[in-house]
Amino acid sequence: MTQLEEKLINCFEWFHRRPELSYEEYDTTEKIKEILTEEGVEILPLQLETGLVAVVRGEKEGPVQALRCDIDALPVQEETKLSYASEYQGKMHACGHDFHITAGIGCAVLLNERKEMLAGTVKIIFQPAEETSLGALKILETDVMDDVQLIWGIHADPTNEVGTIGIREGYVTAAVDRFVITIRGMGCHGAHPDDGIDPIPAAAAVVQAFQTIVTRNINAFHPSLISVTRIQAGNTWNVIPETAALEGTVRTMDRKDRILFEKRVKEIAKSTATAYGTEAEIEWTAGSPATFNDGKMVEKAIKAAKTCGFETVPEESSMGGDDFSFLEEKIPGCYIKVGTGRGQLIHQPGFCVDKRVILPTAEYLAALMGVPVSV
Repeated sequence: MTQLEEKLINCFEWFHRRPELSYEEYDTTEKIKEILTEEGVEILPLQLETGLVAVVRGEKEGPVQALRCDIDALPVQEETKLSYASEYQGKMHACGHDFHITAGIGCAVLLNERKEMLAGTVKIIFQPAEETSLGALKILETDVMDDVQLIWGIHADPTNEVGTIGIREGYVTAAVDRFVITIRGMGCHGAHPDDGIDPIPAAAAVVQAFQTIVTRNINAFHPSLISVTRIQAGNTWNVIPETAALEGTVRTMDRKDRILFEKRVKEIAKSTATAYGTEAEIEWTAGSPATFNDGKMVEKAIKAAKTCGFETVPEESSMGGDDFSFLEEKIPGCYIKVGTGRGQLIHQPGFCVDKRVILPTAEYLAALMGVPVSV
C-alpha cells in the first residue's frame, strides 16, 4: 500500500464515521479543508456555509475544468458492522458521498503534485446537500462556475465490481420534481357522511387518475414515472376529516415530458377534486433537471479508463436524479458511475464501498484532467 493510498483510506474512514446531513456538513467541510491545506492545495475564498472549492492551476495553457464531489449523508441507520461504521445514530453515508469526497481529495493531491504536467485549471467542488436535489444551487450562487468549460461528476455504483467504469452518451439520470396536494372537503361524523364532504374518495381517485399520465399522455418510448409516496388523512376511526394530503415525485428524461407532467398533474388534481365536491391545493417543487452526458467527454472518459486499467461497461439509465445536472446546464458535462463492489444498493443500510477502489479512482480522475498516472 502506497503512502497516498493509506492516507486516502484513513480519510475515507474518518468521513464514513462522521456522516452529516444536508446543509449540516460543518465538520466534513473543516476536515476537507484541513487535509487539502496540509497537502498545499489552494482553496478558493467563497462565501459557502458548508462545502468548499479547491483549485489546482496547471503550468501549461488549457481549459478550466471542474470536478463535482458531493459531501452530505442520509438519515439512514447503518447496518454494515464495519469497524469504521457511523458513530452518529440514524445517519449514514449510504450513497457513497464519503467515497466521492475522498476520491476528489486524492485527485486534487495528484494534480497538485504534478501541476507542471497539467494544462489549464481544475476546480474540485465539494458540494453540500446533493440529497436535497438543490444543493448545487449553493455553488451557482457564487461565481465559481463562471469560467468553467467542462464539468465531471462521479457516483458510486454497487451494481458493478471494482475496476469497472459505467459510462455512455445521453441522458443518464432523470429530472426530479415533487408535488404536495391537499384535498379539502368538509369534516363530519363517520356515521353521517352526507353531512359533510369526504376528501378521502377524492384523494383515492386522484392517485388512480395520475397513472394515466404515463400510459395515455407520454410517449411510450420515453422513460417517465409518477409515484405517490405519502397519503395522509384523518386521525380517528369515526370522524371523516376535512382534508387529505398526497405527496410524491415525478421523474422524466425529456424536457417536454416534464412540462406536460406538471400540467397534467395540476389538471387532474383540480378536476377530480371538483368532481367529488372538494377542492385541490397544489404545491409543485421543481428539482434538478435530467443529467446528460456529452459525447466527446464520454469518448475521453473511456480512453482514460483504458489507460488506467478500468473496464468500461454501459451506464444504465436511472430514474433517480442528481443535482449535478444544474451545473452542466450551460456547459458540457459527464457523469460517471464507478464500480464499488457488488452489494446492497445505495440508500440501503448495508451499502458499502470497497476501499480498493479509492486510489484507482483518484488516479482515474487525474487522468481525466489530462495528467497521466502510473497503473
